[in-house]
Amino acid sequence: MPRILAIDHGSKRTGLAVTDTAQIIASALDTVPTEEAIDYVKRYVAKEDVEGIVVGMPLNLDGRPTDATPGVLTFLEHLKRACPKQWVETMDERFTSSMAQQTLNMSGKGRMARREKGQLDRISATILLQGFMERRTGRK
Repeated sequence: MPRILAIDHGSKRTGLAVTDTAQIIASALDTVPTEEAIDYVKRYVAKEDVEGIVVGMPLNLDGRPTDATPGVLTFLEHLKRACPKQWVETMDERFTSSMAQQTLNMSGKGRMARREKGQLDRISATILLQGFMERRTGRK
């Protein structure tokens, strides 16, 4: 079975997560500078069997777009052109960053280890992907 890739797009860094081939487990993949994200994804889907890509959509608590939403929409346009064989979906990413921060805080890692900013982006992408898989299968 092909994998599903998740992307937590940020203005500076982009976190990536991927499923296993059975699409059961979501795992952190990498954090890349945002300007390199499309090329990274293109290389990844060229070497791995990827069915589709889930991109976190930043929304306010009331569901309206945030200041970051236009950047994600532009990214989505480029991503769809770069990866025409994969479906691309968005998913509400509200609370993924705060959940990622809680996960990192509870990880038992020291304060200095938790300061590595890329970790938060990878964890956010993993939480996004796990939520997508649960929604898709009807699990909660």
